Formats: sequence, structure tokens, C-alpha cells
Amino acid sequence: MSRYQNNNLLGIGFMLLATLLFAVMDAMAKWLVTAEVSPVQVIAVRSWMITPMILVMLIARGELKQLATRQPVRHLARGMIGFLAPMSYFAALKTLPLADASVIFFSAAFMLTAASALVLKERVGIHRWSAVAVGFVGVIIAMDPSGGGGIVAYLLVLIAAMIYSLIFIWGKQLSRRDSVISLVFSMNLGMGIVATAVSPWIWVPITPTMLIELALMAGFALGAHYVFAAALARAEVSVLAPFEYSMLLWTVAIGYLVWGDLPTLEIWIGAALIIAAGIYVARREALHRSGR
Repeated sequence: MSRYQNNNLLGIGFMLLATLLFAVMDAMAKWLVTAEVSPVQVIAVRSWMITPMILVMLIARGELKQLATRQPVRHLARGMIGFLAPMSYFAALKTLPLADASVIFFSAAFMLTAASALVLKERVGIHRWSAVAVGFVGVIIAMDPSGGGGIVAYLLVLIAAMIYSLIFIWGKQLSRRDSVISLVFSMNLGMGIVATAVSPWIWVPITPTMLIELALMAGFALGAHYVFAAALARAEVSVLAPFEYSMLLWTVAIGYLVWGDLPTLEIWIGAALIIAAGIYVARREALHRSGR
């Protein structure tokens, strides 16, 4: 039995808030990596800040038992593998405009369809596979290098999307028995372990200003991961998927205000195909679950 009752409206609200927090976090990550801070170092310092924050919060509230789980290895493995998602994405942000990266990252919706078929053993019919194909055509159009980054940066975003889709499904499974905060804690702990092990080879000095920026980023990341985990624990994947696209609005606004970036025509065309296909996939999944 699931730990949380399904509440699609609440889940959608959490997802909308999560996309805003993730957009702000990504903008801060881009700011840091363009200042020559390694993505690995960003993840390591962020994890060092987030995990103690969670522990202090739970101890103060007398809720440390929420971290209890009968699946500690699966939790930790999810975090360690999940390290590859922000690592790849932050590396891409060094050269890629924020909105461009978010559009390509939307391919995770189609990867979720494949993951649902392979991991959750859901039946995926011709309609959803056709929408997936249309979506990837949109990805190819959007990946036109004139957007401001090279093909390697776009491929890094695709890798991040693939890892993200696996982490999403994995988190959905774990949330059936474990708390949201345990998912957030183990995710950051696992990422921190990997990033810390690699950090000695890529470390650069951190100024007081950078430390403040990293602390703010950690706060936004903690809020984003918690709200995101709360969303997937309370609503179906197919219901939540369309609302992830609200992140494009946030990233376009932030990218323009901070860096003066505006998406190219190719990005808008690709985004239109990706979002249309993603919403169609979600709709077909909802119909499939209802038996229609």
C-alpha cells in the first residue's frame, strides 16, 4: 500500500512549484559553472549543505525516524547513480542557454514512457510510441547548434534526461513505503558521496561570494527536491508529466533577465513538438490506466 493517498490536484501544485525552484537552482548553477567552478564541486558543496540541513530539521522536530527504511541500499544506489544527472546537466549549462537546455531536457518525458514499459511493465501502445517519435523529432530540431552551444552540450543534456527518467521511476517505487524526506536525504547523500570522492582532482578555491551563492543554491535545491518528491508520491506520473513544461516559462524569463538570451526559432519549433507530444503521451497513459 502507498504511504500517501493519491491527490492529483495537490501533486500538480507541487510539480508547478518544483519547476520554478529547479529553474532558479539551474540558473544559479549556470552562474557558478560559467565562473569556472566545476559541476562536481557544485554538487559536492551543495550536498554537504543539504544533508546537515535535513538532519537538523528532523532532529528539531523529533522526526528523525522518517529516515528509517528497509531499502537503504536501493536509496543510496539511487543517489549515487543520480549524481550523473546534475553532473551532465550543469556541465552543459556552461555553454548552453538556460531555455535551450530545459527544452532538450523535456525528452525525459518520452524516456519515462520507455522506462514505464521496461521497469513498471506498463503496456505502451502504438499511439504513445508514435508520440515519442514525434517528440524526438522535436529534440533533433531543437538541437540545432545555432542555439548557443555545441552538440556535446546537447548530448550531455540528453544523458541527464535519461538518468532523470530512471530516478523518477525509482523514486515512485520507493515512495510506496518510504517518506518523501527519506528520498530527498538519500538522493543528496548518494550524490554527495560520489562528488566528494572526485572533488580532490578538480577543486578550485571558493570565494565568500561563491559560498553564499552555493548556500542559496542548496536551499533552492532542497526545496525543489522535496516538493518534487512530494508530487510524485501523491500523483500519477502521467498526470504530472504535462506540468513539467511550465519550467520553460521560468527558464526563458530568467535567461533573458540575467543573460539576455532568447530562444531561437529552432528551439521554439522543437519545444512545440516536444510539448505537444509529451501532453499526448500523458493523455494516452491516463486513458490506458482508466481502461479506455
